[in-house]
Amino acid sequence: MKYLIDTNILIYYLANRIPENEINNLEKILEEDFNISIITKIEFLGWSFYDDKTFEQAKEFIEFANVISLDDKISEIAIDLRRKYKLKLGDAVIAATSLFHNLTLVTRNEKDFKKVKEIKIYNPFK
Repeated sequence: MKYLIDTNILIYYLANRIPENEINNLEKILEEDFNISIITKIEFLGWSFYDDKTFEQAKEFIEFANVISLDDKISEIAIDLRRKYKLKLGDAVIAATSLFHNLTLVTRNEKDFKKVKEIKIYNPFK
């Protein structure tokens, strides 16, 4: 299985807030299949709670990710998702990236994507 990691999971991971029984699963995903959307990179590095030191750590961490850019095919899917399900822009791009690349979305925010029945979700908090 291939994965796309949502912003909230990265924040929980760096804050050591992933459930203990799921940390090994998540670390395996990060080592073998660390894919994120360009939206996740922007959200993660744009998070306002970093100080200078933690921002540098976040930048170093994100360098290990395969960042999937927004292209015409993903944007067309995102447009369809926004129109059909009224998703927020960031969520639509993340969902579209997941769908286009056939990636399971790793997120705690299942409610943001619940309308998109085609998407596969792995929630390490369940």
